[in-house]
Amino acid sequence: MSNLMSSVDSRTNLVGQNRLELLLFNLRGQQAYAINVFKVREVLALPKVTVLPHQHPNIHGVVHLRGMSIPVYDLSRSIGMRPLDITEESTIIVTEYNSSVQAFVVGSVDRIVNMNWEDIKPPPSGSGRHHFLTAITHNEGRIVEIIDVEKVLSEVQPAPTEIPSGILADEVVAQAAGREVLMVDDSLTALSQARTTLESIGIVVHQATDGAKGLEKLKSWSLAGEKVSEKLLMLITDAEMPVMDGYMLTTEIRRDPALQDLFIVLHTSLSGSFNEAMVKKVGCDAFLSKFRPEDLANLVQERIRAVTDL
Repeated sequence: MSNLMSSVDSRTNLVGQNRLELLLFNLRGQQAYAINVFKVREVLALPKVTVLPHQHPNIHGVVHLRGMSIPVYDLSRSIGMRPLDITEESTIIVTEYNSSVQAFVVGSVDRIVNMNWEDIKPPPSGSGRHHFLTAITHNEGRIVEIIDVEKVLSEVQPAPTEIPSGILADEVVAQAAGREVLMVDDSLTALSQARTTLESIGIVVHQATDGAKGLEKLKSWSLAGEKVSEKLLMLITDAEMPVMDGYMLTTEIRRDPALQDLFIVLHTSLSGSFNEAMVKKVGCDAFLSKFRPEDLANLVQERIRAVTDL
């Protein structure tokens, strides 16, 4: 299991089937946790760690791996639990999120399981570590908690939400006010980041936390007599969500004559080559990497110019 990277073709085989692969692991005790295999580069024994002065408490240090300096997070501490005991036998999961590479110390790694998104459910409401979950599921009679890695990362380094000056033309800003966008994402952190950026230029943001809820909202507008492709400047959807993922959501929209002309943006933390393959396969119009406010602003500008002939 040391190296989980594979070709674009093999990693897009599940796209459009509403399926995913999860890497199961433990932190403390028997509770099972998981992250999507799409984000995992490799699993290996913890290399020599360099401790940095004034590093964040959730950071164990930095390791040098394949020519890169990679921050190592204590995942147990990062989700509100006691820090792990770090030993020479400790294991790290190396991941790629938002165009950056990081590693997470875990107690032990179990295995990879293939799941249906319909079997992935939103986490229960509550306090504590549930704030760090995007979903839960069941495997062999036990509960599996799926980590919201974007929130874990934002606790250490919050993503910027301000649009750099000079990105948006004045005439575009004037046309942006009152335009509507639907955001679909299971991560409240990701929703908040994008909503803050969009609302700063006057855009009205509707949101849903999974593809099924997003599709329901779209169909309700359509049944009410609204032309959704004109109502919304765009739909921005995450790829990985409980119940219905962004790929299946896009497929369902393209099948519906009343919705099929909607401009759809895949908003994902996967690397560019995977984005391009997935966008082409499911029929999205564009993709955005999480989270780059200037890229979001540029896409909004392009769309406004396209629909207003500015």
